[in-house]
Amino acid sequence: MSSGIINNKFGQPIGETVHNWKKRQLPPKTNMVGKHCLLEILNTNRHSQQLFNAFSHDKKDVDWTYLPYGPFENRYQFLKWLKEYCTADDPMFHVIIDKNDNAAVGLASYLRINPVEGVIEVGHIHYSPLIQKKRIGTEVMYLMM
Repeated sequence: MSSGIINNKFGQPIGETVHNWKKRQLPPKTNMVGKHCLLEILNTNRHSQQLFNAFSHDKKDVDWTYLPYGPFENRYQFLKWLKEYCTADDPMFHVIIDKNDNAAVGLASYLRINPVEGVIEVGHIHYSPLIQKKRIGTEVMYLMM
């Protein structure tokens, strides 16, 4: 009698068979609204200056440590990077807007989007010092998940 558990090549159980699986939809390009923040699809013309200003609060550039890009010396370099790497459908970058002052204060993205297998990741997370260690960061992850 089969339990429906699937094993990997090492014989380790990795989960149950999902019957009647159907391809998932792509994530919608709509705003996500929370109590403390709004997540919008990145618009380089609208968001770049506020994002650059927000990230500039990190005077020692330590917030870029675990990201494969940045810091950027000036807004032109930052805008160029945003336009070249952050405007595709995958990764799908969202701007974090603080509802207290309606300012762009961070970035996060969906990436490795695979509708066939129903897989999506959240990454490229960059909270400016303006929202670090605050409720807004937790709410961003809640909204995206």
